[in-house]
Amino acid sequence: METKKSRLVITGMGAVTPIGCGVENYWKNLTDGVCGIDRITRFNADMLAVKIAAEVKDFDVDAYMPKKVIHETDAFTQYAYVAAMEALGDGLPATPERTGIVMGTAMAGVSTTAATQEVLTNAVHKNVGPKLVPRVLGNIAAAQIAIAYGICGPSTTVSTACASGGDAVSMGAMMLQAGEADAVLAVGSESILCPLVIYSLANAHTLSRTNDDPLHACKPFDADRNGFVIGEGGGALVIETEEHAKERGAVIYAELAGWANNNDAYHMIKPDPDGRMSARCMKMAIERAGVDASEIDYINAHGTGTKLGDRAELTALSEVFGGCNPAVSSTKGATGHVMGGGGLTEAIACIKAINDGVVPLNLNLKNPETDMDFVMGESRRQEVNVAMSNAFGFGGQNSSLIFRKYE
Repeated sequence: METKKSRLVITGMGAVTPIGCGVENYWKNLTDGVCGIDRITRFNADMLAVKIAAEVKDFDVDAYMPKKVIHETDAFTQYAYVAAMEALGDGLPATPERTGIVMGTAMAGVSTTAATQEVLTNAVHKNVGPKLVPRVLGNIAAAQIAIAYGICGPSTTVSTACASGGDAVSMGAMMLQAGEADAVLAVGSESILCPLVIYSLANAHTLSRTNDDPLHACKPFDADRNGFVIGEGGGALVIETEEHAKERGAVIYAELAGWANNNDAYHMIKPDPDGRMSARCMKMAIERAGVDASEIDYINAHGTGTKLGDRAELTALSEVFGGCNPAVSSTKGATGHVMGGGGLTEAIACIKAINDGVVPLNLNLKNPETDMDFVMGESRRQEVNVAMSNAFGFGGQNSSLIFRKYE
């Protein structure tokens, strides 16, 4: 006989995004319709076909991390570290041995790797520092956080392309329900801005080239969309069993009610146009949550702004929610595509929508291809009891999360 699984709840949140650092700054700017996309300033992009991105701004890393750690870490680790710091607040939610950590990142320290190779190629004296490898490894973000806070419980890193952040939450939930920990810090982050990655994605015809109008470059679900915009940043959630959270008197922001993961098994880059497995992923998450599709009030869609990706997701959404009318928006028009960090920052948007009764708008959407209830023009005040967050990635990776108002 299967034992009854514990309810899982969210007791901490942290965010570092192109439209604000800190959950409240991020949420205010998101619902106000602020766009974080602009010309690239991190390096000279004049010779590139794509000259725009959503960079993290106003990020004072010196205020959060020791100088030694700053010098030893890539930007993706720094974003994860600061988001985790906000989520953890005053300290660990459980004993060190019973606190777990799951990190999600798609490409880890690729920009540092690319920059180091460029210097090495052009240098007279060939020398690479001893800290390069630990700086660019995907698991080092979790390791740095663990060292800073003494987290000794289960620690793992997932890399499932743009579904990495969502899958970090799912992995954390599975750890908790398996009894491996009392609380888990789920973190996702990304910083891939470098010519090497831009060249590749531009040649794959996935990036928007609206260089002359960055604020309107990313148009998820719009008939005139022309590709996604690279974003960067990180997010973190503290997930606990309900019993443990109540026992320590924690503030509970929402219930993590459902999650699911699967694969299209279709193509390395292109999504299955039928959306068959992404629809199944959503249905599995809904079933695990013990709700009906008609009870989903808001969907934070993956919606990157690519022709094929958005169309496949709309097909899947129509299959799952046909006859229902949930509010739908993608927040990538504001933040760009944060990849491994997006699953966490977009999950936070769902939790804030539940808590505040506000659904963020789908920036730059004017000509939707379908008649779904897209949030257009401005953010919408409405009651949200149950929200879904989708994250899909290269290789056919699908992730869906369901959050419910905690009562």
